Amino acid sequence: MVLPNFKENLQKYAKLLVSKGINVQDGHTVIINIDVDQAEFARLLTKEAYQLGAEEVIVKWTDDEITREKYLHTPQEVLTNIPQYKIDESEALIKRKASRLSVRSADPDALNGVDSSKLAATMKATSEALMAQRIATQANKVSWTVAAASGAAWAAKVFPELETEEEQVDALWNEIFKTCRVYEADPVKAWDEHEERLRSKASVLNEEQFDALHYTTPEGTDLTVGMPENHIWDSAGAINAQGEVFVANMPTEEVFSAPDGRRAEGVVKSTKPLSYSGNIIEGMTFTFKDGAVVDVTADKGEQVLKHLVEDNEGARRLGEVALVPHQSPISQSGLVFFNTLFDENASNHLALGSAYAFSIEGGTEMSQEELAEHGINRSNVHVDFMIGSETMNIDGIRKDGSRVAIFRNGDWAF
Repeated sequence: MVLPNFKENLQKYAKLLVSKGINVQDGHTVIINIDVDQAEFARLLTKEAYQLGAEEVIVKWTDDEITREKYLHTPQEVLTNIPQYKIDESEALIKRKASRLSVRSADPDALNGVDSSKLAATMKATSEALMAQRIATQANKVSWTVAAASGAAWAAKVFPELETEEEQVDALWNEIFKTCRVYEADPVKAWDEHEERLRSKASVLNEEQFDALHYTTPEGTDLTVGMPENHIWDSAGAINAQGEVFVANMPTEEVFSAPDGRRAEGVVKSTKPLSYSGNIIEGMTFTFKDGAVVDVTADKGEQVLKHLVEDNEGARRLGEVALVPHQSPISQSGLVFFNTLFDENASNHLALGSAYAFSIEGGTEMSQEELAEHGINRSNVHVDFMIGSETMNIDGIRKDGSRVAIFRNGDWAF
C-alpha cells in the first residue's frame, strides 16, 4: 500500500463500523459477511467487536471466483434447494438478535455471462427461504450495516485510467475513507453532525405528509409516485427493537421513505449503472401504470433486469423513494462506482420490491398482510436504481392538489 497512513485509517474505519455502524454492546452476537481478499480487515473488525463486549463474532466468507464456478457448474435444482440447516441457522441467529455487518468489495462483473435465468431462480429461492431474516432487518428488529472495502477487480472498474493494481486499490480505499468520514479527527462526531443535517430535511417532509411526489427531467423522466398515509421519512440513524442506535449504510447521504406501492404513474429513466446479480445493467427505462411496471428496457443487461421484474413477487412495484442532492460528496467526486451502496448516495433513487416496515407509523408491529393493506409493498427482493441528476425537479403534492418544491435542479429547494 502506498496510501499514506493506510493501516492507521483502516483501524479507524474498523472501529467506526463496529462502534457507530452496528453499535456493538456487551453480550452481542455479530455476523460479518466479507470477501476472503479482505482477511486483514476482517481481523480488525473482529478484534474491535470483541473489545466492545461482543459475546461471539461469526465471520462468513465469500469469494467471487468460487461463486462464479458454482453458478457455472452446479445444477439449478441444487442451487435452488436451500438446505434446512441454513434456514435453521438464520432463524436461530435472529432469535439471538445478532447484528449483521456486510462488507462489500465484489467485482461488479463477477457473474457476467452466467445464465440469467439460473441466477434469478437461485436468488429467488434463497430470498424466499431466508424470508424471516429479510423481514427482521427491514423492520429493524436487529442492527445491520452495509459498508465497503476496496477489492482489486472493483477498483479496476472504477479507476481504469490508473496503471497499476496498487494505485487502483489505493484510489478506491481513499474514496471509501473520504465518504465515510474516516479522515476526520473524530469520525464518530463527524457522523453525529451529518446525521443531524439529514434529520432536519426528514423533519420538514414528515410535517408535510405529501400525498404524492412528482419527478421530472428534460431527459424524459415524468413520474408521479403516491405516498401512504402516516409515512415516515428517515435518514442515517436508525433504532432497533432493543432501543439501540445504528447506521444501516456507511456511507449514506439519503433521506428516504416508503411509497404507496399501489400508486405510480409515468416513466422514469436511470442515470447510473446498476450492479445486480453480478452483472452491470445500464440505460434503464421503466414505465409504470396503476402502481406497477408495465414495460422495462435497458441498453445493457436487459434480460437480467427483466428476470428481476418478472420472476419475483412484488418486484413490479416500488418499495422505496430516496432523496439525495446532486451536490452530495459522492456525486461531486464525478465517479461511477458500479456499486449501489455508493451510487445510490450520489443520486435520487427508487427501489423495486419490498419496503421497510419502519417507513410507516406502527409498521414494525404490523403483519405482512397489514403492511400490504397500507400500501407498503411486500416482495422477496429490494433493488435500488438511480434516477437523479443535476436537472431533476421534484414537487411534493398535497391532498388538496397544491404543490411544494422539494428539489430544483438536483438540489434541495428548502
